[in-house]
Parts: sequence; structure tokens; C-alpha cells
Amino acid sequence: MLPQFVEGTPLLEAAWAVGIFALSVLVAWLVLLLMRRVEQRQKAHRRTNILPRLVGNLARSVFLLIVCEGLILALAAPTYLVGWHVVLKNASIAVLITFGFFGLARVIAAFLEWSLRSRGVRRKALVDEGLIRFLRRIVLLIVYLLGGLVLLQYLKIDITPLIAGLGIGGLAVALALQPTLGNFFAGTQIVTDRVVRVGDYIELNDGTRGYVTDVGWRSTRIRTPFNNLVIIPNSNLANSIITNYYGPSMEIGVIVNCGISYDSDLAHVERVAIEVCREVINDLDEAVKTFEPWFGFEDFGDSNINFWLWLQAVDRIASFRVKSELIKRLHARLRKEGITINYPVRRLVYDDAEAHLPPSLRSPRDRPEQQ
Repeated sequence: MLPQFVEGTPLLEAAWAVGIFALSVLVAWLVLLLMRRVEQRQKAHRRTNILPRLVGNLARSVFLLIVCEGLILALAAPTYLVGWHVVLKNASIAVLITFGFFGLARVIAAFLEWSLRSRGVRRKALVDEGLIRFLRRIVLLIVYLLGGLVLLQYLKIDITPLIAGLGIGGLAVALALQPTLGNFFAGTQIVTDRVVRVGDYIELNDGTRGYVTDVGWRSTRIRTPFNNLVIIPNSNLANSIITNYYGPSMEIGVIVNCGISYDSDLAHVERVAIEVCREVINDLDEAVKTFEPWFGFEDFGDSNINFWLWLQAVDRIASFRVKSELIKRLHARLRKEGITINYPVRRLVYDDAEAHLPPSLRSPRDRPEQQ
């Protein structure tokens, strides 16, 4: 209703409508500010309840709902828009349904995310971020679809032919989008089976390797060590042989092969090598401190007696530093101890008498004189 001093004057009625809209924006802003303040206060106290997540997810929906309803109320205020009151009333309810389902979807998604993370904390397990994102998308899609159907039903649009058409058209769409759907279900398999997770360092059978940055509906993104982004369709990834360097744990073995001459004292070589390994473990943060190094002689080579050393690094990238440092320190220590690493050599033994050679191959001094 309009005040008596405003009613009948178009300019004043328009100003009154603008004031109503401005007031609704102010109220929406104050409500948003209050909800943000509650969210920050809950986070500051480090509370693990779901209230901060719900408030944070509902803040935008409540703000937009108040602004839209205020705009509709402002449009319904002037008397010269009386003919549009029925349309505005339907629009008001449609906006309420739209933002109601929008907020409901975000609340359910927030509750699902909180539930999964809380279960992971209780079980002291790592939460799969890819699985959380995938389930969140599914929940949002289902709630948005239900909201759309309710909105169409309220607007008195018969959804029965739409559902029937979806059944027939869905088959045609499925055939047309077969590659896309194949990638979608492959991505579902990758996420649910936890083949790879965001942050894992993986290597495919074609040599592609790097960190997984995102597992999407259609493709998976891998950041290579050269800081390039490789985009792989999920169907290709699901059919590939994958080496996950972060599974079952991030620690990775580091093996170094070496060889020493046959004249070396093998017991002394073993002691020196183990000492070098322990120095590397103590000095490098990239090495696993609790791992006891392994040593073993492997075989009798052509020029050396070969052996190997085994350590563990904290992850794949750290293994390169550990291996490089171990080779450098082992080489310096063996040289200091006078232990020889032979080059590939061949030893040729000659018989001084050369009696076994035919006369044509003997040296001139050993050839019999001709009579």
C-alpha cells in the first residue's frame, strides 16, 4: 500500500518504489554482513561443527533472495502497474522456489562435505578431495533438476511430455555424446576407485608423468615437471597402465649401483658405503630418517665386483636429490679410502716363449734360421 501523500503522483510513486528497493538492498547487505560475521567468529574459535559451512553457503542465496523480492515488491508499489500484480506475484513465488532450491542444494552439499571430512578425521584417514568434489557436483545437479521440475510445475507447464521426451531424446543424446559420456563414467570410476587423487605424482605407460591437479568430468589435468599442463581424456586414463608414486605411501626407494676392483677389501667397502648412506640420511631432509640403509654385493662383473645401495626418499622429487648426493659422496669417499672403481678394461696375457704360435707369427728373433 502507498501512503496517501504519494498515491496518485507518478513521480512520487516511482521514488517510493526506488526507496523500497534501496531498503531491501540495505537489509540484504546487513543480513549478509551478519552471516559473514557469524561465519568468521565460528572459524576463529576453530569449531568443527557444521554451522560455519551452512552459514557461508547460505549467505549468497539469502542476499539474492532479499534483493529480488525487494525488487518485485518495489515494482508492485506504483498504482500504474496494478495490471502486473498477478505476474509479479507469480514471479515472487518463482524466485522463492529458485533460490530456495539453490540454498537447499548448497546446504546438502555442505553437509555431505562436512560428513565426509569428519569421518576421515575420526578414522585418521586422508580425505579424497576428488571424491568430495565429484559427490558435491552430483548432489547439486540432482537438487537443481528437482528445483527446475517444481518450478515448471508451479508455472503450470506440463512436465509429462518433457519427461517422455527426455526418455526418447536421452537415447539420441547418449548416442551423440557417447565419447563425452564415456569420459564422464571413466572419471566416475577413477574417483570412486581412488586410482589417482589430486596431488599424486603419476606416470603413464606412454611416458607422461607429473602431478595430478584436477580430475574433472571429462578430463584429468597433469602438471609435468617442466610446468606444462597435460590434459588427458578420462577414458584414455582409465585404460592406461598407471604408476602412482604416492601410493600406497609417498616414500620411494632410491637405489644406486656401483662397482669396485677385484683387489678391494669387500668388508671394508661395505662399512664405508653404509657410513656414506647414514651421512646422507642425517644431512638431507629429503631422506627418510627412520629407514636403515641396505647394502648388497650383486655379481662379478667384467671389470668390477658390483654392489648396490638402497635408501628411501620422502617422495618422488626428493629421490633425485638423495640419489645425486649419494653418488657424489660415495665417489669422494671411495677415492679417499683408496678404493678403485675400474674403467671397463681387458687384460691380455702373452706367452713369452711364443712356442704355441706358428713360425709365421713369431717375432723375428724366435724364428728358426733357414739353412
